[in-house]
Amino acid sequence: MNRRNVVLSASLIAGLAAAGSAQAQVQVQWWHAMSGPLGEWVADLAKDFNSKQKEYVVVPTYKGTYGETLTAGIAAFRAGTAPDILQVYEVGTATMMASKGAIKPVSEVMTMGGAKFDPKVYIPAVAGYYTAPNGQMLSLPFNSSTTVFYYNKDAFKAAGLDPNTAPKTWPEVVLAAAKLKASGHKCPFTTSWISWTQLESFSTWHNVLFATLNNGFGGLGARLAFGSPLHVRHFDNLSNMSKQGLFVYKGRDNKADVSFPSGECAMMTGSSGLYARVAKEAKFAYGISTLPYYPDVPGAPQNTIIGGASLWVMGGKKPETYKGVAAFFKYLSQPEVQSASHKRTGYLPITTAAYELTDKSGFYKEHPGTDVAVTQMIRKTTDKSRGIRLGNFNQIRTIIDEETEQIWTGKKTPKEALDAAIKRGDEQLERFQAANKG
Repeated sequence: MNRRNVVLSASLIAGLAAAGSAQAQVQVQWWHAMSGPLGEWVADLAKDFNSKQKEYVVVPTYKGTYGETLTAGIAAFRAGTAPDILQVYEVGTATMMASKGAIKPVSEVMTMGGAKFDPKVYIPAVAGYYTAPNGQMLSLPFNSSTTVFYYNKDAFKAAGLDPNTAPKTWPEVVLAAAKLKASGHKCPFTTSWISWTQLESFSTWHNVLFATLNNGFGGLGARLAFGSPLHVRHFDNLSNMSKQGLFVYKGRDNKADVSFPSGECAMMTGSSGLYARVAKEAKFAYGISTLPYYPDVPGAPQNTIIGGASLWVMGGKKPETYKGVAAFFKYLSQPEVQSASHKRTGYLPITTAAYELTDKSGFYKEHPGTDVAVTQMIRKTTDKSRGIRLGNFNQIRTIIDEETEQIWTGKKTPKEALDAAIKRGDEQLERFQAANKG
């Protein structure tokens, strides 16, 4: 055999060995709903994990919005083609919990993978939301967020407002909005996720029920309760702000998100997870503050609730796949990874160790307001403020969108819209209860 053939043979053997090694790697399919800067973050997490070991390859796939990703996951499970990991937003939690056989509890997956798993290391308000009544943790908190208040410091300064003092109460928001409008601002205040920010978190922040039976944690018989005088009063105020051009409705879900970093709207309530986009795109000085409250409500402010999503492991997979998922989840839970993700995205550091690591690094002092999401969530919770866990919650949010939109167009009064949302929403709860009695 001549030298050229020896070299070719050696190259062929090396290539076959490499191919065999690559084929031996276990692929872990991860469907998610992160786009833009957050999609880049998800891709970087998978890339970093894949580079640190050779046994597993995590393959992230964007499947659209939160709602679209959940729908795609359910359809894939029924077709026998479910991914290994499915990112599901918090309103889908009750649906996933009721899907017996479709999921594998994260505590079981970690045990199968030989990974140490202690639910107590997670921030209680986060871990508790994804824990079953029997104490078993069902999914891994991933991009946990809460509602915060963003404001444009440059716009405040131009309007004669103190750029270093955010409005803390709703009356202060109205006054600030009026001054912003007078200075020429066409969108003084807006919000994304209207049900989450203005009804769900609003309720827990004021320590009032959004739904009976402790917001659904007490059982499937829960019914909606956001028709109280306080809820109606708040939407009366939002309605008046809308009529005066102080509040501009920008659409459902996170449609309003673009309007703050672009500078179009000067104040906004939305997800702490919007921070990644604001930090990257805003060409102005901005501030992050707590969700506004009504100062005459006893006990307010209390605490805001979880948003974002968790990672659910789908059932019916091979043992080696579960070991790969466990290894990836162990990587995601490392304090260093959690802290870096928190700094980059604005999502909560889901473990106490990650929060402490971030604090010690001086990040919160260098970036004022980035600790707001954490401090709002780690307050002591009550039975009324622990969170909201309802069946068919996605459909209920859509109903709330539909009914509250009637307010901004002047077709319904706030009371009429909220009453209609409750009536239609309760029908969804009744259907879910009937379908999951067993």
